[in-house]
Parts: sequence; structure tokens; C-alpha cells
Amino acid sequence: MIEHLDGAVIPTGFDVPVEPLRRAAHYTGEPGCIAEARSFASLFLDQLRTEWCASIGPRVEGALLLVVSELVTNADRHSRGPYILELEGTDASVTVAVYDSSAAVPRRFPRDPERVGRHGLEIVHALAQTVTVERVPVGKRVRAVMSLNDA
Repeated sequence: MIEHLDGAVIPTGFDVPVEPLRRAAHYTGEPGCIAEARSFASLFLDQLRTEWCASIGPRVEGALLLVVSELVTNADRHSRGPYILELEGTDASVTVAVYDSSAAVPRRFPRDPERVGRHGLEIVHALAQTVTVERVPVGKRVRAVMSLNDA
């Protein structure tokens, strides 16, 4: 980036690529892990506000914490081992990735307000820009990309 000041060209040095903020946490599946994951995500958003000057409103923050809750809850219920929550963000978006030991791909059920339960992936798809699931050597990774620019 170059700034012009009274006709002089002054290099600012801000044209260098910056790495996104990345944090990860490991959970055993013990009671309280889902609340700990939400707290971890909330602290991550605070750090993103500070380090990236990200503007994150209460609605976006609530949506992101709900996505974290849903993905971690699914990992907690359906895997037979620990899981990892990985967050990566900039001032424009946050990627939420959850790794667990189950190779079973989660199912997204059709919308049905009469159904009790099994709405987690439906909620994640409604809130995220993209949702992907891929198998990894130890199980799977579910990844949701969320825009921070939504109202």
C-alpha cells in the first residue's frame, strides 16, 4: 500500500500479507466441554476484535457461538474419542472446524418443524456461508465458514 502525502509517495509497509488468527483446543468429551468450547470461541472473537480490528456485532457473535455449539455437540455425541475445535479468522470471516474420531459423515435432514432433535446441521447450514465435511486419517473434519459482515 502506498500513501500519498503532499505529493510525496510514502511506502507504509502494510501491503505485506498477514496470516489469519488461528487457535485450536482439544476436548476429551467430559461434561462441560461444550460450554468450554463456546467460551474458547468467545475469547477467540475478542482476540480477533483486538488483533484484526474486526467489527463483530452481537448477532454475528451469537450465530458463530451457535455454530460452534452445534458442531462440538455433534462431535461429542457421535465420536468415541476426543475432538478438536479449530478456529481461524480475519476481519472478514471465521472458519470453525471440528475434528473427531468418527468416520461417519453427518446427515443433514430435510427441514421438519415437527421433528424433535437432529436440527444441528440444518442450523449450521442456515448460518454459515459454506459447510464441508471430509474424512481425515483419524475420522472426519466438519468445517463451516462464517462471514463477519452479515447484519
